[in-house]
Amino acid sequence: MTTSQLIQDTKPGAARREGHPGIALTVIAACQLMVVLDATIVNIALPHIQDALAFSTTDLTWVISSYTLTFGGLLLLGARAGDILGRRRVFMAGILLFTFASLLGGLAQEPWQLLAARALQGVGGAIASPTSLALITTTFPEGPERNRAFAVFATVSAGGGAIGLLAGGMLTEWLDWRWVLFVNVPIGILIAVLAPLYINESERHPGRFDIAGALTSTAGMASLVYGFIRAAEAGWRDNLTIGSFVAAVALLLAFTAIETRAKEPITPLRMFADRNRSGTYLIMLSLAAAMFGMFFYIVLFVQNVLGYSPISAGVAFLPVTVAIAVGAGLSQRFLPVLGPKPFMITGSALVALGLGWLTFISPDSSYAGGVLGPMLLFGFGMGLNFVTLTVTAVSGVAQHEAGAASGLLNVTQQVGGSLGLAILTTVFGSAGRDEAEKQTSKFLADGSAEQKAEFAKTHQLPAPWGHEVLAQGISTAFVPAVAMALLALITAALVIRVRKSDLDALAGTAGPAAG
Repeated sequence: MTTSQLIQDTKPGAARREGHPGIALTVIAACQLMVVLDATIVNIALPHIQDALAFSTTDLTWVISSYTLTFGGLLLLGARAGDILGRRRVFMAGILLFTFASLLGGLAQEPWQLLAARALQGVGGAIASPTSLALITTTFPEGPERNRAFAVFATVSAGGGAIGLLAGGMLTEWLDWRWVLFVNVPIGILIAVLAPLYINESERHPGRFDIAGALTSTAGMASLVYGFIRAAEAGWRDNLTIGSFVAAVALLLAFTAIETRAKEPITPLRMFADRNRSGTYLIMLSLAAAMFGMFFYIVLFVQNVLGYSPISAGVAFLPVTVAIAVGAGLSQRFLPVLGPKPFMITGSALVALGLGWLTFISPDSSYAGGVLGPMLLFGFGMGLNFVTLTVTAVSGVAQHEAGAASGLLNVTQQVGGSLGLAILTTVFGSAGRDEAEKQTSKFLADGSAEQKAEFAKTHQLPAPWGHEVLAQGISTAFVPAVAMALLALITAALVIRVRKSDLDALAGTAGPAAG
């Protein structure tokens, strides 16, 4: 045995097969890809999940929200766990949990089983995702090699959504919707096997887990989201609706009290003291709220109204990802020259215009005439904001707190998406009920005997009456989405004040944070 081998074998946490940075990066990037694409890959399958497990349209939103709430609520706790327990160990635990939850979700026979599995997936993702980025610093030396690894990581993060759209369409159409979850199983097992072979363990750092803060914040947001979705089904005077909002207020107040007194809070409230950072978080919250709703309802529209197959629906969304990439590239190139404010204002205005255009959607709308144009405006506007918001979030922050600042931005994106989708669903449910009454009367007058017999069994209006109900609910749901984008625009115009010197100080911070 050589001296170098002896040192490697006695080094705590050393990879068993060091010297293969390409394989190590592939393992880390594969984890990030799996977590990122899991939202879009499931989105395309939503209409098929709805039919298979008998979800109502309002309850279907939980397939998305149960994942994003636990993912966003526990994201910072997952990062803390990696620092305290060792990043590779936590990374593997998160991957295995995510893989197990994916298997359970694919086997689900009842709606609650799928929702529980999706929530568990979110927990696994919250554990694995922050440590996957941090492992790059453990595995690659500082300099060009680490910068290239960060670039690969960022590319995978950006492209994961597009890959998920296509993969979700192909798996749903060629196999079954359950395969959008089953596909994670072999990938997750392979990652867990390769991680200890090629990735070094990080040094552990002493610290405390703010479990009370993580649980109260996640439970509080879940109660708030449930309140809105319950209101869509049972109304605002329903006891469960009222009780959910009361519980949300109590839990979020408890969370604030816990974070104020905690020695090592999961959410450092001091981050909100800076007006630029607070404004950035509010903009991301508002835009993510609109974005999650846009994807959810347009997926239903193109498949249920326009009759697109899952693969066609996936392809139909690719222009959005291209527009986001173009907008992000422009903002990254000209941000040092123009500063963040012009990009935030222009981007938010374009998002608002795109969403405003979608309020005119109807059963007669074609993809080219009523969907593509607003999606391109929306995507380009979001692209102008993504890099800009990331850079502004870490502007003026000490190097050792950059991770917390950018991590909070990710949390606001996930939480904002869940909350926004719930609010849009409340409006969708109310508008849909009103339109359903009108269309039911028309159907009973004009429908055939065969259609009426089928309606008596399923209580679902056939086309074209059912399409009218769905389109009216969707178009009305985009009205609060426009208001969310306008809130982002107003915040960008009145709150954000980032100086050129603040951006110049980000030479060593913006790259990793943006990834």
